[in-house]
Amino acid sequence: MNILVCLKQVPGSTKVDIDETTGVLKRDGVDSKMNPYDLYALEYALSLKQEGDTITAFSMGPNQAIDMLKEAFGMGVDEAVLLSDRALAGADVLATSYAISQGIALLGDFDLILCGKQTTDGDTAQVGPELAQWLSLPHGANVIKIEEITDSDVTITLTTELGSQTQKLPRPCLLTIEKDANTPRLPSYKKLQATKDKEIRILGVKDLKDKDPKHYGLNGSPTQVERIFPPSVNTDKILHQGTPQELTKAFVNALKEARFL
Repeated sequence: MNILVCLKQVPGSTKVDIDETTGVLKRDGVDSKMNPYDLYALEYALSLKQEGDTITAFSMGPNQAIDMLKEAFGMGVDEAVLLSDRALAGADVLATSYAISQGIALLGDFDLILCGKQTTDGDTAQVGPELAQWLSLPHGANVIKIEEITDSDVTITLTTELGSQTQKLPRPCLLTIEKDANTPRLPSYKKLQATKDKEIRILGVKDLKDKDPKHYGLNGSPTQVERIFPPSVNTDKILHQGTPQELTKAFVNALKEARFL
């Protein structure tokens, strides 16, 4: 079975800079980590792997994402591919999913594609389902358990607003994995050392079947950010001392002054 796992490198801190012109995060040189939700997808892929199976990690982002893919090698993936191109910068979920679908299409056929439910920097939970649409694959979202995999289908349990639900999907298919679906493993030091020089395939827009720059990045994004800014940090505080009755009165007065009451 050939499994592909989509991974994304996200900022490791909430303190990030924003390009005031384009309204997108400045990712180059930012302290980053593997998207936490993707760890659950990667762990599921590793747990499903049997002798003869191949796991490919795929990511789209700047060249610094190579470090994250090396970490994936240390966890047990067999191949890694990075789609990296300045023309991809500023992509919304539609342009992102389209670019990833174009990259995956170059790699051949996969029996199963796994994605994290969402990313911590976007929180849209849309890229996985949109990727499945571009690839014309059946998909299941918010998967908490893969119950069974046969030569023809995959049985899953997923969460909905009304509770859990069991579904059977034909293979190949795409699944987005919910958090806490498993316990992700840590990279192995031995594997990290053994794979430190392993090649990571780098793709650009020039390598894709569709090379039209209008379909990628800001140019290919139907949604545009009007304004984005980091939240202001307010550390002002007022300290009151007194009896419970006095403190209650002071608290009520403060709420009235702030027009909460």
